Amino acid sequence: MALFSVRTLGFPEIRRDGRLCPVALRKGLALLVFLAEAKTSVGRDALATMLWPEDREEVVRARLRRLLHRLLLTLGDDVLITDRSTIRWSPAIDLQVDSRLFEQACDRGEFERACREYAGDFLDGFSPGNCPAFDEWAFFRREALRGRAIQAFERVVHDRNAAGDYAAAVGHASRLVEFDPLSEVYGRHLIRNLLLAGDRATAQRHFEALTRRLRDELGVAPECETRALLGTSAASAIENLPSTRYASGDGIHLAFQTHGAGRFDVLVLPGFVSHVERVWEEPRCRAFLSALAGMGRLILLDRRGIGLSDRVGFNPGVDATARDIGTVLDAAGSRRVVLFGASEGGPACIRFAVDHPDRVAGLILFGSLAKGTATHDYAHVLQASQYDAWLSQLIAGWGGPAGIETFAPSLSGDPQARAWWAGMLRAASSPGAIKGVLETLRDMDVRHLLDRVSVPTLVLHRQGDRAVRIGAGRHLASHIAQTRFVELDGADHWAFAGDQQAVLDHVRRFVGSLAA
Repeated sequence: MALFSVRTLGFPEIRRDGRLCPVALRKGLALLVFLAEAKTSVGRDALATMLWPEDREEVVRARLRRLLHRLLLTLGDDVLITDRSTIRWSPAIDLQVDSRLFEQACDRGEFERACREYAGDFLDGFSPGNCPAFDEWAFFRREALRGRAIQAFERVVHDRNAAGDYAAAVGHASRLVEFDPLSEVYGRHLIRNLLLAGDRATAQRHFEALTRRLRDELGVAPECETRALLGTSAASAIENLPSTRYASGDGIHLAFQTHGAGRFDVLVLPGFVSHVERVWEEPRCRAFLSALAGMGRLILLDRRGIGLSDRVGFNPGVDATARDIGTVLDAAGSRRVVLFGASEGGPACIRFAVDHPDRVAGLILFGSLAKGTATHDYAHVLQASQYDAWLSQLIAGWGGPAGIETFAPSLSGDPQARAWWAGMLRAASSPGAIKGVLETLRDMDVRHLLDRVSVPTLVLHRQGDRAVRIGAGRHLASHIAQTRFVELDGADHWAFAGDQQAVLDHVRRFVGSLAA
């Protein structure tokens, strides 16, 4: 049986029994890669239209026939199975695709192997030319795989650091810096492990290089936390940061952190984007979270599919995220918790509070909502068509500070905030994956749960919120018993943006009333 290997991570190539197959035609190489990724038969018409989008039907069919003939001359007659309507790789050959091997390693939690498999970005530097449908498919596939690779490298850096293998941690942290040179979190991973490995001179050079990049690209200086790494011992710097731990539930590993202490735990579930480590990069966000940690033990988590938690093969809804809350609370040894559900995090907190009122001391809903899209009896959010248009715009801008003008108008002109948000998006998810998450959130509806909430509730909403209109907050407050509703000044959707002190004051009083 012939062994064919398809390299897609990096510039693509095809090998038969270890020998390079000289596929000179770019469209032929694109076709072979697409079929290998599809794992099944693909329609001739779909392939022809993708590769020759502007030609007549009879022309593209003839071109596809000629292309297949030349590929079979190069690879062998037994490689592709074709009929009048479909094409596929032959099931009689042993086909290995590196992207598939990489994903299988991630799925099994073999992150070091996954890092070895990830030789480069998907089809890096390759395009068949004048094939926008293929290029779009490759872009989303590239971003999905890149997101999983970043997660794998982050996991290995943590594991190698915890094992005291600082040299290995340095190697993997270097790859993270290559993924996102402007991330201070990744830069700190590298500098910190270099210090722990005893290589202060190289740590200093990387710090200086990071400083130049931040200055030249963003016009900002490194944060004090980054500067402190070279001014204090590395061990001290590590102790100042919450450590990331993992809880397992439903066969999925969930990243979480705990910070501070108090009579109650305060679990924060943000909206559709989170990353338990990169949230600490933004000074205002760090100050806000530190203030919450002063009111009780702070618990942060990344819901499944987002941030440092496992990617999943489906789009998690409200019920799955509510189970994630319970899994993390169990792992953290939490008995009584105040849930802080921001934006789309609110519905899952509502679900958990309804299902487990004995574990929830209080519920805080900030800038939140009960339903993803508008209907005749719920007009506080976007129509489905408007939501889809917004989603397309967000995905198109992914990788940059997409949506910051809506989410945080007071920070939209701040270069450092824009850079942080862009990095947060890239680290939290890929465009294709987040599209699925947001489509699930679009369809969610927890209105039937509101009158079943039996715990004290605080609803906070800014009057000018552009992302979730204040009517959604008023609806929550009017349908949940034992609710205190506060309309706040400002237009920022993020709690830490704008006047965060007003938010903290109301939260502090609410948490204090629960302890009375």
